[in-house]
Amino acid sequence: MAASYFDVDGTLVRTNLVHPTLFYLLNQGTPIQTARRLGRALLGAPRMALAELVDRRTFNELLFSSFGGMSEDRLMILADEAFDTVLKRALYPGAVDLVRRSLDVGRDVVLISGALDFLLEKLKVHLGATDVIANRLEFKDGIATGKLLKPVVAGPEKARLIREHARAGQHDLDTCYAYSDSYSDLPMLSVVGHPAAVNPDARLRMLAKAYSWPCFELGAPNRET
Repeated sequence: MAASYFDVDGTLVRTNLVHPTLFYLLNQGTPIQTARRLGRALLGAPRMALAELVDRRTFNELLFSSFGGMSEDRLMILADEAFDTVLKRALYPGAVDLVRRSLDVGRDVVLISGALDFLLEKLKVHLGATDVIANRLEFKDGIATGKLLKPVVAGPEKARLIREHARAGQHDLDTCYAYSDSYSDLPMLSVVGHPAAVNPDARLRMLAKAYSWPCFELGAPNRET
């Protein structure tokens, strides 16, 4: 059986990792707590912007450090609202059909993203996907430390994680599919037999054309609430 591996941010949804993080920062217990967290995030913004250009793993680690000190209970309580407010509203309508086509022909659908696992699980259920490969926060005594558990899902690491997932699920990578919008996901796309560029950036669009990979847009985001 083959599997379809879907990048999420920019591919299935219009958002990126920053949007759900901002939701959590803006929904702290008190206005003072919200202001403090936003202030710290703004101070770290220049460093994060540089990391995004140079090293996606470092960007992920810096971004999710803003969750340090949040309780696991509160993160889970807000997860449904964060999904409905941020991810679901930004879902491309064509994404639902694309995922459904993979499921209809019997392929496992795996969402792979630098997003946090408890949010990606909500998207998995909504789309009817099979599995997720996502980042996980470290917790101690029910409080987030601000660190990510290894492996950090970012950049070339996605390709290694797909290989591991395919081996565990007995998927032949030559028959598997992968979808992404970003040139930075080239390792992930290259590891499967059937890569596709979805809502591609300029460099990925050029590469897809050169290698005759499928290349398409999924249309405007879904505005349903």
